Amino acid sequence: MDWQLLFLSFGTIFLSELGDKSQLATLSLSGSSTAPRFVFIGSAAALLLASSIGVFLGDSISVLLPTRLLKAIAAALFAIMAMRLFMEDTNAE
Repeated sequence: MDWQLLFLSFGTIFLSELGDKSQLATLSLSGSSTAPRFVFIGSAAALLLASSIGVFLGDSISVLLPTRLLKAIAAALFAIMAMRLFMEDTNAE
């Protein structure tokens, strides 16, 4: 088992999910629910499913495309999203 990769992926996902809209939705649901345990199970299952789709899709695509190209595509998509968010923020002022 590659412990370094395990802790790197855990840390990355944990930090990126802090304060995310899914966490805020979970907080809201658990606050208005009489069974927060089921809210936890549902939200954990949803995150697990979404992560599983990402892992399996990424693994499948990596067979077709080189890793370096995948990283470049991901970087470009993040840059595009960042620029769109930046433009929306400046247009609101």
